Amino acid sequence: MAVVEISVTPLGTGTPGVSQYVAKCLQLVKESGINHQLTPMGTILEGDIGDIFDLVERMHEVPFSAGAQRVSTLIKIDDRRDRSDHTMAGKVASVSKHL
Repeated sequence: MAVVEISVTPLGTGTPGVSQYVAKCLQLVKESGINHQLTPMGTILEGDIGDIFDLVERMHEVPFSAGAQRVSTLIKIDDRRDRSDHTMAGKVASVSKHL
């Protein structure tokens, strides 16, 4: 299972605010059914890597569809295939037990 962090940033919009673009991206995430967590700096996705890549491509297109002239998308992937419990919650629990 993959855990992926994505941050989609529109450029050339004429305003520094991006929340309306983030909301449109998050709507796609919700419609996809992929487990996710919105954070202050991005969105964490959890699931099949192929499904996530398809979603990432659609999320990247959202700002263009809303008039952005340029889009910068950052993606961080943790794809572990030796364990079935590789999840967002599992990763946090693993660190927490050491605290």
